Amino acid sequence: MLDGHVRRIRLNSTHPAKVTPSWTGDSIGHYEGDTLVVDTVGMKVGPVTMSDQFGSPQSEAMHVVERYRVVPYEEAKAAFDANEKDFGRVDTANGNGVFIDFDYRGKGLQLEFKVEDPKIFTMPWGAKVTYLRAGGIWQEQVCAENTREYYDDADTKIPAAARPDF
Repeated sequence: MLDGHVRRIRLNSTHPAKVTPSWTGDSIGHYEGDTLVVDTVGMKVGPVTMSDQFGSPQSEAMHVVERYRVVPYEEAKAAFDANEKDFGRVDTANGNGVFIDFDYRGKGLQLEFKVEDPKIFTMPWGAKVTYLRAGGIWQEQVCAENTREYYDDADTKIPAAARPDF
């Protein structure tokens, strides 16, 4: 769930013949060995929708395939080491105020995804992300109801009118 949005993934199913577009699309999943494969189509397109955090556009033709699998610690550690070599060590908390527990020696979760949108991109693109256990509790984020900025312990400034609009 992200900010109150729920994404449902139907297992061992097919996409309907006519998909009704939605913000999270129509997702179906199945297992290939130890890997959960999620296939998503039918994502709603609006004036400000985007396919990534950089603001890349998307069309109604966008198709995303995600592959989730649990990986042994050694594989997760190798992924973190490769990332550190390329981008430096991440010792700070993420945007949710959570940090990685580098003392954890258990399994990790790996996500590999591919995005295809022939109306926008000239070729598919994707990435592989590996997660380890967090070193803290993820805070719920609901911007409209929670004005406390937990990451710097301050209240968000909320606009106020000097007089009513009506």
